[in-house]
Amino acid sequence: MPEERFITSQLNKREDAIEPTLRPQQFADFPGQDRVKERLQIMVQAAKERNEPLGHLLLCGPPGLGKTTLAFIIANTRGVAIKATSGPIIEKPGDLAGLLTGLSEGDVLFIDEIHRLPMAIEEYLYSAMEDFVIDIMLDQGAGARSIRLNLPRFTLIGATTRQGRISAPLRSRFALACRLDYYTTADLETILNRTAGLLKITAEPVGLREIARRSRGTPRIANNLVRWVRDFVQVKEGGRSITGELADAALKMLDIDESGLDEMDNRLMEALLFKFKGGPVGVKTLAVALGEEESTLEDVYEPYLIQEGYLMRTPQGRVATDKAARRFGVTLSARKRRLAQPGLFPDQAVESVDEA
Repeated sequence: MPEERFITSQLNKREDAIEPTLRPQQFADFPGQDRVKERLQIMVQAAKERNEPLGHLLLCGPPGLGKTTLAFIIANTRGVAIKATSGPIIEKPGDLAGLLTGLSEGDVLFIDEIHRLPMAIEEYLYSAMEDFVIDIMLDQGAGARSIRLNLPRFTLIGATTRQGRISAPLRSRFALACRLDYYTTADLETILNRTAGLLKITAEPVGLREIARRSRGTPRIANNLVRWVRDFVQVKEGGRSITGELADAALKMLDIDESGLDEMDNRLMEALLFKFKGGPVGVKTLAVALGEEESTLEDVYEPYLIQEGYLMRTPQGRVATDKAARRFGVTLSARKRRLAQPGLFPDQAVESVDEA
């Protein structure tokens, strides 16, 4: 058992040593998200010129788009320390108090998945963010008392994949909320060029472009795929340079097609088209048909399919679009097509279902 723990710790250390090198340290090294970067750079520069702590920031968007990386870039550019944690880890007020009292003036506290903070902890943040104090209850019952802790003026940066799950009182206390969107293929190519250089991967531009356009607009996926293609080329081709053909062969082994869709994406569309005649079908029924969790469908697979125009969410349920039907050689009925392309008003979609 001690030997097993040693091996595990060594593997974790090695991964921790590699991963930070892939994270940019400056705004200039962070491609894409230009409008968000411009707002953040103005905010950081103004705070530096006034020698004040930054206002609290909320970064939201799908996973893997760089929210954590941006938080570290902000702290690095401002020249302050950053302490990172996650919402589910903070279980008691004492946990939060320990984090906050360990900060220095102007430091950044980064809370990932902030929407998963317990409500009791969230309420403690209200006074911490506004007045930089926190009241901690000691003991219980008749002997209960509270003590007030004065906090240094800090900056809270929250990251969330579900902004709607953050309560309105907490959301209103952030000075600026920024949403990160999916990346273009050109931006992902820039990221992969940097990654290939850091990991000493020899690759042709067409090979990196092939990986970039199948990465679902997400840098985290792109970096994972380029590592896989490197391993594939090393084993199958003796470490040759990554070409377009080799990248295509490696990604096909992962069942990732030319559109960036994987096996589960295709299974979802097939179920919708062939089992449910194109929909509409509820997400619970679809999850049972696929043997998958509802939350996994909603958070992992549906966003990209909706963005690419293969799927729509309607008041009646999920509906396959003409683009999905063409992909599988299926012709949707006129009623299904109208439902998959609703008008400006929700009742138009409802009327199309009730037609004879």
